Amino acid sequence: MDWALLIIAGFFEVAFTTCLGKAKITMGIPSALWLAGFFVSLSTSMYLLYRATLTIPMGTAYAVWTGIGAVGTVIIAIIFFKEPADFWRLFFIATLIISIAGLKFVTH
Repeated sequence: MDWALLIIAGFFEVAFTTCLGKAKITMGIPSALWLAGFFVSLSTSMYLLYRATLTIPMGTAYAVWTGIGAVGTVIIAIIFFKEPADFWRLFFIATLIISIAGLKFVTH
């Protein structure tokens, strides 16, 4: 269950970075709404990360949480913000995914 919480926390990290990116390119009420989404997602992500670290070692949980956030944020940026998706960028994202999976399998 704690691994599920950690994965969900990582998805909320992707949500808060996406909201931050959208708030940056909007103005007025839409920007305020994106910022509200940022704070809700940030708070939820941190709480779930905390809950996961009650049983998962801190170093492992933080690395997995950050990795999910990094991979997810890059994917969102490529799809929605039209950032480049060249070979090396995708290669290093793939190595990050392999590293995250490896941490899951070696943590008891």
